[in-house]
Amino acid sequence: MSFLLAHLSDAHIGPIPRPNLAELLGKRVTGYVNWLYKRAAQHDMGVLRRLVEDMRAQRPDHVVMTGDIVNIGLPGEIALARDWLATLGGAQEVSFTPGNHDAYVADATKLVHDVFEPWTTNESGAAGFPYLRRREGVALIGLDSGVPTAPFVASGKLGEAQLGALGALLDQSRAEGLARIVFLHHPPHIGGARALRGLDDAAAFEAVVARHGAELVLHGHNHKPSVAYIAAPQGRTPVVGVASASAKPGGHYPGAAYNLYEIERAGDALRVSLRRRGLTEAGEVVEVGAEERL
Repeated sequence: MSFLLAHLSDAHIGPIPRPNLAELLGKRVTGYVNWLYKRAAQHDMGVLRRLVEDMRAQRPDHVVMTGDIVNIGLPGEIALARDWLATLGGAQEVSFTPGNHDAYVADATKLVHDVFEPWTTNESGAAGFPYLRRREGVALIGLDSGVPTAPFVASGKLGEAQLGALGALLDQSRAEGLARIVFLHHPPHIGGARALRGLDDAAAFEAVVARHGAELVLHGHNHKPSVAYIAAPQGRTPVVGVASASAKPGGHYPGAAYNLYEIERAGDALRVSLRRRGLTEAGEVVEVGAEERL
């Protein structure tokens, strides 16, 4: 079995449609100002387009997008983001999970869940988190860590219901002999993000993985590449972060990139390797660094 998985995150689709006064109540005021004077200069849709073109040229078997597809959760933004997500591939070939910007306010959270439902369903067509998709010897398990928070807070939370269901899905997938890949927006390990930006129940997530095992965990949120590990029954579970897919090269954060994971099984042996492809300042998408065995 050989399975190629593409992973991108934090697209921050823009520009933000001009909001009316009613839409700027509460947290959206600070978010909109932040977009106008900071984020709009950091995220480039031309960069994102070139990255996606390169990703599609690699012909992955599946694509995972780990959230922050919008900025302040306006209905107009969400409609644009849905159209963009459809360019990555069909809903059966692409899986999505929301981030904190997708859950910017309570009203946006429900709308995002409704609009992106085709990309968050299991084989039976049921939506909701966590969800399980089986693809060619691989179990893709999507979690939702996006919750509405106060201004200047970007933390996430899974909650007891998702964590309990995750353990059952991990056990079920292991019994079926599947390679288990879990994905969510926030870095799900202790110390994975700075104060007010992390996963509030990261310790509980680590405990679930330590008890039930997983072959790979993917996340976004930090706008930079990273690899950490959680101790698990089968050894160490790699936890991999990815850069923003629309970040301009040469900015405050690393330039736009996406990850490719090759999952190979021969008998009882499983091999997972990571390649990163990113945009140079000259506008070319190239391999970034050497291939890593996870």
